[in-house]
Amino acid sequence: MTDVVDADELLRRIRRGREHAAEEERAWRERAQSLTATDPEGAREAADRARAFEAVLRVLEEIVRPGGAPNRADGVKQVT
Repeated sequence: MTDVVDADELLRRIRRGREHAAEEERAWRERAQSLTATDPEGAREAADRARAFEAVLRVLEEIVRPGGAPNRADGVKQVT
């Protein structure tokens, strides 16, 4: 990243990243739920990926709204 950007552009980029992380988290959670019955190992991997995107989303949310209440999505049931 060699370009100098102002605070507004940086905030726009962070918000785009936050939106992308939210979309990916939602997609992986849906995939985990759909794989639970047929592919438990795939469901576990999808749930792990959903949690990774959830962590990214929480960090970006804290940057945009410091101290705000965290947005909670419906959790994925752990497959054992």
